[in-house]
Amino acid sequence: MRNTRPDFESLHDKAATLRRAGPSRHPNAKGDARARARELRARGMTYDEIVAELGVSKSSVSLWVRDLPKPAASPERMHRMREARWEPHRKAVAEARRRTKEDAAREIGALTERELFLIGVGLYWAEGSKSKPHSPQERATFINSDPGMIQVYLAWLALLGVTPERTQFRVHIHESAGVAAAERYWADLVGIDVTGLARTTLKKHNPKTVRKNVGEDYHGCLVVRVLQSADLYRRIEGWWYGIVLGAKRPA
Repeated sequence: MRNTRPDFESLHDKAATLRRAGPSRHPNAKGDARARARELRARGMTYDEIVAELGVSKSSVSLWVRDLPKPAASPERMHRMREARWEPHRKAVAEARRRTKEDAAREIGALTERELFLIGVGLYWAEGSKSKPHSPQERATFINSDPGMIQVYLAWLALLGVTPERTQFRVHIHESAGVAAAERYWADLVGIDVTGLARTTLKKHNPKTVRKNVGEDYHGCLVVRVLQSADLYRRIEGWWYGIVLGAKRPA
């Protein structure tokens, strides 16, 4: 009959052999994670940051590094903590803002010609050039940095029968900005070649001024001038005066 009892002497010999052979050649994953966790903690990372970095449990991290001093609250960490705390709120506000704007846009719908006409008159009187007693200049010149405003204004000019041949475009921008890119931006918006723009007006740089209109979204302003527009300007003045009178009358 075959003997099934364990050979204790053989097992003892194997254990001794393993001890003499030293540690296994395979890396100790848990030991490596522990060492890495202690390194990250020494660099000032929080428990949550170490958990996110190593993908281990928070209880393990706490066990491995609890003898190390708690890192001081650096300005960078406080900033990250504030950002993480406020990020859900910012997303919720952004989503609410987006829904409100979309709902409001749907309330407008398509404009009638009269609605566009009245909007254009108010738009010009708010943003267009005006004749002054000390400087009488009866010219229809409009300048703005908002591409939407420019598009509405051009639609208004088209409604009035102003042909493209009577329209001149010129970029007005800070000299330290990307002038060539701004010229391409506005030319594409109004549907002309860059060579069709009048000479760009550059605003001189003042070193004492801290500019906030910087970055890729800054394109300066576009000046839209209607040539031979003295009669048009006089009519705009009259239209605006009519709107003012109309607003004063009882419904």
